[in-house]
Amino acid sequence: MSETGWPPNEIKLLLLDVDGTLTDGGLYFTGEGQAMKRFDVHDGLGLVRLQRAGVEVVLISADRSPIIHMRAQKLGIRAVIDGCQDKGQAVRMLLEERELDTSVALYMGDDITDLEAMAEVGHSAAPASAVATVREAADYVTTCEGGHGAVREVCDLIMSRLGEQ
Repeated sequence: MSETGWPPNEIKLLLLDVDGTLTDGGLYFTGEGQAMKRFDVHDGLGLVRLQRAGVEVVLISADRSPIIHMRAQKLGIRAVIDGCQDKGQAVRMLLEERELDTSVALYMGDDITDLEAMAEVGHSAAPASAVATVREAADYVTTCEGGHGAVREVCDLIMSRLGEQ
Protein backbone atom coordinates (compact mmCIF):
# COMPACT_ATOMS: atom_id res chain seq x y z
CA MET A 1 0.00 0.00 0.00
CA SER A 2 2.94 2.36 0.39
CA GLU A 3 3.00 2.59 -3.42
CA THR A 4 0.13 5.05 -3.07
CA GLY A 5 2.53 7.55 -1.55
CA TRP A 6 0.66 7.54 1.73
CA PRO A 7 1.82 8.35 4.25
CA PRO A 8 4.64 10.68 3.27
CA ASN A 9 8.23 9.86 4.17
CA GLU A 10 8.54 12.39 6.95
CA ILE A 11 6.13 11.43 9.74
CA LYS A 12 7.67 12.46 13.07
CA LEU A 13 4.54 12.48 15.25
CA LEU A 14 1.67 9.98 15.39
CA LEU A 15 -1.31 11.19 17.41
CA LEU A 16 -3.89 8.57 18.34
CA ASP A 17 -7.39 8.63 19.71
CA VAL A 18 -7.84 5.70 22.12
CA ASP A 19 -11.43 4.40 22.28
CA GLY A 20 -12.47 3.05 18.90
CA THR A 21 -8.98 3.42 17.46
CA LEU A 22 -6.59 1.65 19.82
CA THR A 23 -9.52 -0.25 21.31
CA ASP A 24 -12.58 -1.78 19.69
CA GLY A 25 -14.70 0.93 21.30
CA GLY A 26 -16.44 -1.50 23.60
CA LEU A 27 -16.61 -0.84 27.32
CA TYR A 28 -16.39 -3.88 29.53
CA PHE A 29 -17.42 -3.86 33.18
CA THR A 30 -16.86 -6.36 35.97
CA GLY A 31 -19.65 -7.23 38.37
CA GLU A 32 -18.11 -4.71 40.74
CA GLY A 33 -18.40 -1.95 38.12
CA GLN A 34 -14.69 -1.81 37.26
CA ALA A 35 -14.16 -0.69 33.64
CA MET A 36 -11.90 -2.60 31.27
CA LYS A 37 -10.73 -1.91 27.71
CA ARG A 38 -9.49 -4.33 25.05
CA PHE A 39 -6.23 -3.51 23.25
CA ASP A 40 -4.67 -5.43 20.34
CA VAL A 41 -1.13 -6.76 20.87
CA HIS A 42 -0.33 -6.31 17.17
CA ASP A 43 -1.13 -2.61 17.46
CA GLY A 44 1.14 -2.47 20.49
CA LEU A 45 4.12 -4.01 18.71
CA GLY A 46 3.62 -1.65 15.79
CA LEU A 47 3.74 1.33 18.15
CA VAL A 48 6.87 0.07 19.91
CA ARG A 49 8.64 -0.44 16.59
CA LEU A 50 7.55 2.97 15.32
CA GLN A 51 8.96 4.68 18.41
CA ARG A 52 12.25 2.81 18.01
CA ALA A 53 12.39 4.19 14.46
CA GLY A 54 12.18 7.73 15.90
CA VAL A 55 8.49 8.55 15.53
CA GLU A 56 6.92 10.03 18.67
CA VAL A 57 3.51 8.63 19.65
CA VAL A 58 0.96 10.60 21.68
CA LEU A 59 -2.36 9.26 22.96
CA ILE A 60 -5.27 11.72 23.13
CA SER A 61 -8.53 10.66 24.76
CA ALA A 62 -11.70 12.29 26.01
CA ASP A 63 -11.83 9.55 28.64
CA ARG A 64 -9.93 9.98 31.89
CA SER A 65 -8.84 6.48 32.75
CA PRO A 66 -5.83 4.90 34.44
CA ILE A 67 -6.15 2.10 31.87
CA ILE A 68 -4.92 4.46 29.14
CA HIS A 69 -1.87 5.44 31.19
CA MET A 70 -1.10 1.82 32.01
CA ARG A 71 -1.21 0.83 28.33
CA ALA A 72 0.92 3.82 27.34
CA GLN A 73 3.51 2.96 29.99
CA LYS A 74 3.66 -0.66 28.81
CA LEU A 75 4.33 0.55 25.25
CA GLY A 76 6.87 3.22 26.24
CA ILE A 77 4.56 6.07 25.19
CA ARG A 78 5.51 9.09 27.27
CA ALA A 79 2.81 11.57 26.28
CA VAL A 80 -0.84 10.98 27.14
CA ILE A 81 -3.53 13.64 27.12
CA ASP A 82 -6.66 12.29 28.77
CA GLY A 83 -9.89 14.00 29.71
CA CYS A 84 -9.41 16.05 26.53
CA GLN A 85 -12.57 17.81 25.36
CA ASP A 86 -10.90 19.82 22.56
CA LYS A 87 -8.60 17.52 20.63
CA GLY A 88 -7.99 20.13 17.93
CA GLN A 89 -6.57 22.55 20.48
CA ALA A 90 -4.50 19.78 22.05
CA VAL A 91 -2.96 18.92 18.68
CA ARG A 92 -2.19 22.59 17.94
CA MET A 93 -0.47 22.93 21.33
CA LEU A 94 1.56 19.74 20.82
CA LEU A 95 2.78 20.87 17.41
CA GLU A 96 3.67 24.29 18.77
CA GLU A 97 5.49 22.87 21.83
CA ARG A 98 7.51 20.52 19.63
CA GLU A 99 8.05 23.17 16.95
CA LEU A 100 6.76 20.77 14.31
CA ASP A 101 5.11 21.58 11.01
CA THR A 102 1.71 20.01 10.39
CA SER A 103 3.22 18.14 7.42
CA VAL A 104 5.10 15.75 9.73
CA ALA A 105 2.11 14.91 11.94
CA LEU A 106 -0.53 12.22 11.46
CA TYR A 107 -3.72 11.91 13.53
CA MET A 108 -5.85 8.78 13.65
CA GLY A 109 -9.36 8.79 15.09
CA ASP A 110 -12.77 7.19 14.68
CA ASP A 111 -15.52 9.58 15.74
CA ILE A 112 -16.73 13.13 15.21
CA THR A 113 -14.80 14.36 18.27
CA ASP A 114 -11.64 13.60 16.26
CA LEU A 115 -12.50 15.74 13.22
CA GLU A 116 -10.96 18.97 14.56
CA ALA A 117 -7.72 17.18 15.42
CA MET A 118 -7.62 15.58 11.97
CA ALA A 119 -7.94 19.06 10.43
CA GLU A 120 -4.92 20.32 12.41
CA VAL A 121 -2.40 17.89 10.92
CA GLY A 122 -1.05 17.25 7.46
CA HIS A 123 -2.19 13.62 7.37
CA SER A 124 -5.07 11.67 8.86
CA ALA A 125 -6.28 8.11 9.11
CA ALA A 126 -9.37 6.32 10.34
CA PRO A 127 -10.09 2.69 11.17
CA ALA A 128 -12.54 0.84 8.93
CA SER A 129 -14.98 0.92 11.85
CA ALA A 130 -14.96 4.74 12.13
CA VAL A 131 -18.19 6.65 11.64
CA ALA A 132 -18.89 7.63 8.04
CA THR A 133 -18.10 11.33 8.53
CA VAL A 134 -14.63 10.51 9.83
CA ARG A 135 -13.92 7.94 7.12
CA GLU A 136 -14.84 10.57 4.51
CA ALA A 137 -12.57 13.18 6.12
CA ALA A 138 -9.57 10.85 6.49
CA ASP A 139 -6.73 10.71 4.00
CA TYR A 140 -6.50 6.96 4.59
CA VAL A 141 -9.01 4.41 5.88
CA THR A 142 -7.57 1.14 7.13
CA THR A 143 -8.84 -2.26 6.11
CA CYS A 144 -8.81 -3.28 9.78
CA GLU A 145 -11.22 -2.12 12.46
CA GLY A 146 -10.29 -0.15 15.56
CA GLY A 147 -8.77 -2.35 18.25
CA HIS A 148 -8.24 -5.10 15.68
CA GLY A 149 -5.06 -4.09 13.87
CA ALA A 150 -6.00 -0.69 12.41
CA VAL A 151 -3.20 1.10 14.27
CA ARG A 152 -0.71 -1.61 13.28
CA GLU A 153 -1.71 -1.14 9.64
CA VAL A 154 -0.85 2.57 9.86
CA CYS A 155 2.37 1.87 11.78
CA ASP A 156 3.47 -0.64 9.13
CA LEU A 157 2.76 1.85 6.34
CA ILE A 158 4.79 4.54 8.11
CA MET A 159 7.62 2.04 8.73
CA SER A 160 7.67 1.02 5.06
CA ARG A 161 7.90 4.67 4.01
CA LEU A 162 10.81 5.10 6.44
CA GLY A 163 12.53 2.17 4.75
CA GLU A 164 12.08 -0.07 7.79
CA GLN A 165 10.80 -3.64 7.72
